[in-house]
Amino acid sequence: MGDCARHRANAIERLSYSRFPAQKSVMKSSEVDILIVPGYSNSGPAHWQTRWEQKLKTARRVEQADFENPDKDAWIARIVEEVARSTRPVVFVAHSLGVVTVAHAAEKLAEVAPGKVVGAFLVAPADTRLSTTPEAVRQTYDEIPTAPLPFPSMLIASRNDEWCSYEAADDLAAAWGSLLIDAGEAGHINAASGHGPWPEGLTRFAMLLSRL
Repeated sequence: MGDCARHRANAIERLSYSRFPAQKSVMKSSEVDILIVPGYSNSGPAHWQTRWEQKLKTARRVEQADFENPDKDAWIARIVEEVARSTRPVVFVAHSLGVVTVAHAAEKLAEVAPGKVVGAFLVAPADTRLSTTPEAVRQTYDEIPTAPLPFPSMLIASRNDEWCSYEAADDLAAAWGSLLIDAGEAGHINAASGHGPWPEGLTRFAMLLSRL
């Protein structure tokens, strides 16, 4: 079995057979700090991330100083700060460039807050290697981490996402050890593609929580 296939198999096993004791009750959203991690240009009022932030009592957004001119190191630092001030186990809900930022932050988090992040819900990652990637993003996000994430994760990918091919998302899921979920032709899974409330996403998120 190759490394990528092994990482994916491990992810499925981690999500199917919890790392926590078998007698532990199913984790609820109220028992974790849900950190909403938007991507480039932030997530507007109609975006599912914003709706979830308003709906889920323990959710809060990781606010960046400048969503239009991403600074990778600064964005990573903000994520680390938010994890550090969390009083409960942390679950990320990341979209687009936010997904890539979480992957970049994972190594630092493993050093400064080992075990504090218990899961990540990763939606429509942005492939920053594409020539169509905005220059403001490409200047600082010149690569995508390929090391396995130190926490269980689920990656939701679209078949017709202009910012990341399904094949690239599949490769990232394999490298990160994420359970890949095929969302079909769902665009970039944002407000523009019709994903405002996104009830299917909430169902998938609940599935992730139930396996942590």
